[in-house]
Amino acid sequence: MPTESPQRREPRHFSMIRTFTPADFVTLGNAFSGAGAILAQMQYLATRQPHWLWIAFGLMPLAFILDALDGRIARWRFQSSPLGADLDSLADVISFGMAPAALAFAMGMRGELDVLVLLYFVGCGISRLARFNVTAASLSDGSGKVKYFEGTPIPTSLALVMVLAFFFWKGRTGDDLPLGVWNLGGYQFHPLVVMYLASGSAMISKTLRIPKF
Repeated sequence: MPTESPQRREPRHFSMIRTFTPADFVTLGNAFSGAGAILAQMQYLATRQPHWLWIAFGLMPLAFILDALDGRIARWRFQSSPLGADLDSLADVISFGMAPAALAFAMGMRGELDVLVLLYFVGCGISRLARFNVTAASLSDGSGKVKYFEGTPIPTSLALVMVLAFFFWKGRTGDDLPLGVWNLGGYQFHPLVVMYLASGSAMISKTLRIPKF
């Protein structure tokens, strides 16, 4: 005689969030900081009120601090999360990929060639994170820690943010950015955007190895 199958248990409300560890919430704070920086940049473009861009400049270092803290909190509490690596990568794409690229756009690098470089930079950041996720196991030592980074880590884009913060403080935006604006075959190009080209290329380099301390 067939037995009745056990009744399927209905998922509890907010069941996914219940699985989050404290480190996961810190990672979400990283993502919120990056997303907040992008929204602040949009407010700056809409209102031209400088304080919105200063808010964006402040949120991106906060994202960096939270990104550094989440792994330490996970190790301190001896809690690993099945979502941890993916959450971290998605948050980093927002905070250290899209937010710095949007910042360059807000500062005046809006020429057609500028946009191509900024899209390249974001694509490099996404590719670098994907490569890290699939190669982390092979790059790790016996303890599971990664010994070195292939290419520069995406949070190094914070250096670009600091450079632009200095120029914004000096009132150098738009065509007043250092090196000005060039017209190449009818397309506008701000030479300063080359630093995004260099940063993105360094992220996807396989020959550049950065020790992880």
